[in-house]
Amino acid sequence: MIRTLKTEIPPELAGLRLDQAMAVLFPDFSRSRLQTWIKDGHALLDGAQASPRQKLLGGECIELHAEAEDVVELEAEPIPLAIVHADASLFVIDKPAGLVVHPAAGHPGGTLQNALLHHDPGLAAIPRCGIVHRLDKDTSGLLVVARTLEAHKSLVDQLKDRSVSREYLALVHGVVTAGATVDAPIGRHPSDRKRFAVRPDGKDSVTHYRVAERFPQHTLLRVRLETGRTHQIRVHMAHLHHPLVGDPVYGGRQRIPAGADPDSIEVLRGFRRQALHAARLGLIHPATGESLAWESPLPQDFEALLGLFRSLA
Repeated sequence: MIRTLKTEIPPELAGLRLDQAMAVLFPDFSRSRLQTWIKDGHALLDGAQASPRQKLLGGECIELHAEAEDVVELEAEPIPLAIVHADASLFVIDKPAGLVVHPAAGHPGGTLQNALLHHDPGLAAIPRCGIVHRLDKDTSGLLVVARTLEAHKSLVDQLKDRSVSREYLALVHGVVTAGATVDAPIGRHPSDRKRFAVRPDGKDSVTHYRVAERFPQHTLLRVRLETGRTHQIRVHMAHLHHPLVGDPVYGGRQRIPAGADPDSIEVLRGFRRQALHAARLGLIHPATGESLAWESPLPQDFEALLGLFRSLA
């Protein structure tokens, strides 16, 4: 449930930061919750996204979309995990498509976080059980989990410094002629707050991509993230008019390749998730300072889809 609250900055709050003023104007919410809402685009200043630290002049209009969150008591659950690396500081997990990362409304359990707590109860002492970045439910592949507070801080700092290397394989509609960089800010969609869109007042978002393989009507891309916005690859590819195959939110109508037989059409229509896989992850080990990297093979459904397109080429 979302409540929309509007108010004007009174003269006596001029000179304060936005988050400070909002803490005064909306005392029912914590400062940290308000800061998160500002960063996520839920709080608009004169209709535009702003920084929590932005200084106010007085007279500006604040529009707050306050999301009521269900209180979820996290329980450990014996969900199998594909752990590709484990040591005292971190786990590297190969997440399957369909597994939600964090509990939320609609997904109170059965998540990666529940599984991690069962595998290592000590993660209860780490924020979000050590999960420092996420993958969408239907995106497969690698993500890192911190097992100590020191490792958590190091990994969060590396993500902020953009020194964590994340490379994805993305199958998109259309023929992409060459690699390039998308430097286009992303914010909440103006009319659908469950979606994101390229918009001038959004957050800095940079995606690099290069062609891995071409098909008559599709292209397999290697995509590297410089920033890590929600749905970033999906939004940027749709912005280029090359949405991800199978993407139910940004992909539009499924496109059937010319010459596909009934069996091939069934394979394509049966692929009901975005064709996106986190194939490679690189970082600096928080304890040793060693540069490490891991790779994940394509899951079977993604590999079958590529086999279909190769057979039609």
